[in-house]
Amino acid sequence: MTKYKTAVVVDSTATIPDDLVAQYNLHVIPQIVNWAGESYYDNIDIKPKDFYARLATAQEMPTTSQPSAGEFYNFFQKVAETAESIVCCTISNELSGTLTSAHAAAEMMGDFPIEVVDSRSASMGLGFIAMAAARAVAAGADHKAAAEAARRLIEPMRVIFIVDTLEFLHRGGRIGGAQRLIGSMLAIKPVLHLQNGRIEPLASVRTKRKAINHALDTLTTEAGGQANLRVTVIGASDSDEVAYMLDEVNRRVQPAELLQAELSPVIGTHVGPGAVGVIYYAEPVG
Repeated sequence: MTKYKTAVVVDSTATIPDDLVAQYNLHVIPQIVNWAGESYYDNIDIKPKDFYARLATAQEMPTTSQPSAGEFYNFFQKVAETAESIVCCTISNELSGTLTSAHAAAEMMGDFPIEVVDSRSASMGLGFIAMAAARAVAAGADHKAAAEAARRLIEPMRVIFIVDTLEFLHRGGRIGGAQRLIGSMLAIKPVLHLQNGRIEPLASVRTKRKAINHALDTLTTEAGGQANLRVTVIGASDSDEVAYMLDEVNRRVQPAELLQAELSPVIGTHVGPGAVGVIYYAEPVG
């Protein structure tokens, strides 16, 4: 059995497209959707297309839970069969207890070398960070250097998104500083972003198209002209809005890498159907 020097583990909220999971040899531990008395592994037992179709007419709303320390431990044990060390990247500790479970499992692994990275991000913000760790591993880095490569992206990573309603974030307790927008939701579409790992309001506009354009304007202002710019357009479904955003990103900033990612059921539970966004960073030099 081939042993790899370092394996990169990431939780399923990263929403990394399947082809990139394979390309980067990533190990994805699923989060859990709880719905009508049943539990489903994120993007395994329940796929985004089926999830969003069911969510549109559901009388009972789903909830989510992170893998337990024991589930992480079992996952790490399996990965350790073909690796000498592990880098584990998780969704922001401000949004989930996943990091706590991962740290507890790492301690249970005893002397086996594991670096746990709090991405302070979510969706493809986390995905980009895990992919950076994997690129470092492919270039010969050990687990500590690969984790450092991941951590270098935490500060420059930008996650900006628009939801059709704050109801899902509010119900799931992930609303952060956007709480203060609740009273005005009938009149505005909020543009939200992650700041220090928390969901915070970025702007409030009157229509969803204006909200999308505000997110694109922010990308253009902050990152236009930067070399090594990597961008992902995210959406709860493959919609006309996602297609519009992809075209606009290409037209406005000509990124070195442009990806499209569908939000997994666990993320969808908290942002609701119709959520779209843009995630980006410029690769640090040196």
